[in-house]
Amino acid sequence: MRICSLLPSATEIVCALGLGGDLVAITHECDYPPEVVAGLPRITRSAVESERLSSAEIDALVTRSLHDHRGIYTLDRDLLERLDPDLILTQELCDVCAVSYSEVQEAVRALYGERTILSLEPTHLDEVFEAIQRVGAITGASAAATNLVTRLRGELEAVEQAVAGAPRPRVACVEWLDPPWIGGHWVPDMVRSAGGEDALGRAGEPSRRATWDEIVAAAPDVIVLMPCGFDVARTVAEWTTLTLPESWERVPAVRAGAIWAVNANAYFSRPGPRLVEGTRILAHILHPDRVAPPREANALQRLNAPARERR
Repeated sequence: MRICSLLPSATEIVCALGLGGDLVAITHECDYPPEVVAGLPRITRSAVESERLSSAEIDALVTRSLHDHRGIYTLDRDLLERLDPDLILTQELCDVCAVSYSEVQEAVRALYGERTILSLEPTHLDEVFEAIQRVGAITGASAAATNLVTRLRGELEAVEQAVAGAPRPRVACVEWLDPPWIGGHWVPDMVRSAGGEDALGRAGEPSRRATWDEIVAAAPDVIVLMPCGFDVARTVAEWTTLTLPESWERVPAVRAGAIWAVNANAYFSRPGPRLVEGTRILAHILHPDRVAPPREANALQRLNAPARERR
């Protein structure tokens, strides 16, 4: 089967099922597993130069593009025709996450013969496991998908058992920094499994724009910074430029020094197999006496939350 993946999470699922050799095209954002994706054709590009722009600039550009009904991503239709995939993996959930579903449909209609488009749009952690099963079923890898999901569920259950009975701190998961957005969809599920209580997010519901005053009012015990698509270094760099309200120092998480930056790009933003490792990372943050630190050295960083410029 010739597979075109228009989602980094779908690319990770395909590779986790042992089907990396069937990939004929991936997105410009696909970077894992590196040994599989390094030489594959990139079939999308972004109008947002995220590496050169601040969080506020990215937000303004994305907001303007959506308001004007202009896509953020473009699909190389000529390359799609030349590569001639049998299966295209995409999503309809978020216009900020991938090429629009309507553009994918239009591009596929121009191809000769039948093609299969599989839309993956999980909103809960359990639905991520179901998405893996769906990819397995359509690619003839049902047994591999069942084995993978069984392993992932077992790892998740081990985390839940490790934190069972412990106090559940209130957690604010911040999915964008300027302006702040509150993590939704599968993130509250991850917090619950990690032994915490999400103070602002709602499982299965979209991420939402908030204010720092709203986060202050929620009085979280722990704040986890997980800007969509950012690694730890980029998150820390953006964090140091923010102006926070005068009341910030009253937040329990600030007083306790319990503000963490995590590698959201790897473990939180993409609805794929590595969300289980993200849950384990959260469990270590919330219950370090019960859950060991992650294997990856750059998965998280604790911030000291120094005094900042007042507004």
